[in-house]
Amino acid sequence: MSLHRRAFLATAAAAPVVAAAPSVSAMAGDLTWLDATAIAALIRKRQISAAEAVGAAVERAKAVNPQLNFIVTPDFERAMARAAAPNIDPAPFAGQPILVKDLADWPGLPTRYGSRATQASPPASKAEARAAGVVAAGFTVIGKSATPEWGFLPTTEPLAFGPTKNPWDPTRSCGGSSGGAATAVASGVLPLSHATDGGGSIRIPAACCGLFGLKTSRGRSTGDAKGPTDLSVSLCVSRTVRDTAALLASVELTGAGATYAPVGLVSRPSSRKLKIGFTTTDPLGHGADPEVAEAVNATALLLESLGHDAHPLDGWGFETATFSDDFLALWAEGGRQVVAGVTAAAGPGAAERALEPFTLALAKMREGLTQAQFEAAVGRVIGAGRAHLNLYKTYDVILSPVLASPAVPLGYVAPDVAFDTLRQRLQDYVGYTPLNNVAGNPAMSVPLAMSSGGLPIGIHFAADVGQERTLLELAYQLEQAQPWIARRPAVHA
Repeated sequence: MSLHRRAFLATAAAAPVVAAAPSVSAMAGDLTWLDATAIAALIRKRQISAAEAVGAAVERAKAVNPQLNFIVTPDFERAMARAAAPNIDPAPFAGQPILVKDLADWPGLPTRYGSRATQASPPASKAEARAAGVVAAGFTVIGKSATPEWGFLPTTEPLAFGPTKNPWDPTRSCGGSSGGAATAVASGVLPLSHATDGGGSIRIPAACCGLFGLKTSRGRSTGDAKGPTDLSVSLCVSRTVRDTAALLASVELTGAGATYAPVGLVSRPSSRKLKIGFTTTDPLGHGADPEVAEAVNATALLLESLGHDAHPLDGWGFETATFSDDFLALWAEGGRQVVAGVTAAAGPGAAERALEPFTLALAKMREGLTQAQFEAAVGRVIGAGRAHLNLYKTYDVILSPVLASPAVPLGYVAPDVAFDTLRQRLQDYVGYTPLNNVAGNPAMSVPLAMSSGGLPIGIHFAADVGQERTLLELAYQLEQAQPWIARRPAVHA
């Protein structure tokens, strides 16, 4: 883009900016809409008990889940028993209710991976690290949240369990793959919930459901893998910045095994002036819908008003022509491994009977690549991520959409859509987020705007590896300047 930044921003001056909402204190009498930090404070002061907090969440889940379908496996009775036990846990979220995303093992519950292929799976015997680290912050698990089959799609519509619906409009996608978590939080059942992100799976449902979602740097937290093709990290979706910041401070790795210097507890904005590059075009050259583009431009104006420098971004720092195909090749290797695992466990033909069409198509795509072709694609993906990180030598933060449009209708990117059609729709819809998983840098979705149709629009911010503090301090500033806490979806507790 060749326009000078201020001239460019002036062309967007008419773009809508969401009006300020009431503060949390105005709603202090309603436990449903308090964040986890506030509820934890009530528990520590013994104004409410952990049993009351968990019990209230269970009742909300029972009331709302039949409408929205965000819980795969409830664990209400065990949760109530744990919450009723004497508790002197000093953890920051002691006594709080939470759901574990059903891509991670949790003791006593089966891990279904959103799939018909896991129907006979026994309960897990131990917690997987990426869930255990989050729950160790003091939470009480009330069940497993819904996810698409093996987390492959940016919508939560598994054929095994039916679609999880968006509380803002139940005919729309809630995003994925942490869609069950996002629906539970957005509808008021939980203040935050466990989530993972391997290609946008925290940020996409946060954007669809009007929540805050932070993807951390690769290797930042407990349970994260650290290799160059390890895409997934674990944290949460939440309604407030302070909840995510407090959870990150609790789960990040410290000491000799840490990849980065600790972030620590970020509790307020910074006065630091940031240089921000912004764009409405994804790495494939696709533009966003007009309302989404307007929201990004309005955010750039807001950032300028807050004292930052916002500059139009000229490219993503690497040759983008093959990026989507190369990333999909890496994704397809996951499909191949799933098919191989189901076949090994249940015999020939089992995968074709039990797995979704999209998973099978991914496996077929991978089988169509020679090992040399696959390795070349992986090499280009890794190179793209490394080249992209060079942009952060110029910019502190890069601003873009999370998605090219607000939440799409249910069925639009469902797993039974013909593969070639679905592939094109995915390229058009979710082109912004996978780059950060490849590069391993932190990124966040901030719910700064609403569409004319009443759907949330998430705004995407990314920073250099290890720079979560920069993002969180900026998020606090945006949360104060343009609050979202008082918004209520159509279906809520």
